Amino acid sequence: MRDFTLSKYRELLETILSADYLPMPVHDHLVAPAERSVILRHDVDREVGRNLAMAHLEHRMGIRSTYYFRHVKDVFIPEAIREVASMGHEVGFHYEVMDKAKGDKQKALEIFKEELEDLRKYAQVTTACMHGNPLASWSNRDLWADYDFRDMGLIGEPYFSLDYSKVLYLTDTGRTWADRKIRVKDVLEECSGGSNGKLACNVRTTDDVIRLVKSREFAQICILAHPNRWCDSMSGWTKELVMQNVKNVGKAGIIQYRKISGERAKSRIG
Repeated sequence: MRDFTLSKYRELLETILSADYLPMPVHDHLVAPAERSVILRHDVDREVGRNLAMAHLEHRMGIRSTYYFRHVKDVFIPEAIREVASMGHEVGFHYEVMDKAKGDKQKALEIFKEELEDLRKYAQVTTACMHGNPLASWSNRDLWADYDFRDMGLIGEPYFSLDYSKVLYLTDTGRTWADRKIRVKDVLEECSGGSNGKLACNVRTTDDVIRLVKSREFAQICILAHPNRWCDSMSGWTKELVMQNVKNVGKAGIIQYRKISGERAKSRIG
C-alpha cells in the first residue's frame, strides 16, 4: 500500500486504538493528560478539502484531534472552520505573524491579536502553534521571547507547552517521519534525554510509526500529520510527492548554507 494516503492514516488510527492509547487534542492533554495517550495535531497549511476529509475520518472513528488554521486566503474559510469544530475537534491558531511583520515583534503582536480575534468568531480557540517559513531568518515563536501568549487567553503552544522529556514527538514534515536534514523550523528547542533523545532515525515510513505504536514502548506520543500530504487519489498523491521532493532539496540547501555561515562567523570571532 502507498504511504501518505488517507487509507494508510486510517490504519495508523486503528493501531492507536487497538494498542489502548487514548487519542486526544492538544487542549485536552494540557488540561487533563492521560497516562497512555497520543496527541493528534494537524497544521492546516493548504488543501482545506484534504483537512476536512481527515477530520471526517477521525470523527467517524470517534477520535478528536487539533486542527491549526493559518490566517491566509485559501485556508481561512469560515465554513471549513465551523465544520471542523462541529465534529468536536479542537480548532487552533496556526500563526505566522513574525513573517507578516518582517520580524517586527510589536507589529507581529498586533497582527496576532487581530487574527486570533477573527478566528474566534467561528470557533473556541485556546491553543496556538507557530507556522514555519524556511526562508525567513526568524522563527514565528520568537515572538514569545518578549510577550506571553497566555495574555491572549491561550493555555498553550505545542512547541513550548508539551513536556518533550516525556512526550515522543513524531512529524511528517518533509513527507517523511525520518529526522532527515530537511527540518528548518519544525524542530524542538530542547529534546535531549527522554523519549526524543532515545529515538534514532529508524522511523521513516508510516508503517514504522505503526510498529512503534504497536510496541507500546512510549506512554505519550505527539503525532503531527499535515493533511495536505495525505491523499488517496493517484494524481493528487503523485503531485504532492513531486512537489515535496523539490521542497526538500531546497530546505536541505538552506540548512547547509546556514550551517556553513555559522561556522564561518564563529571562526572570525575566534
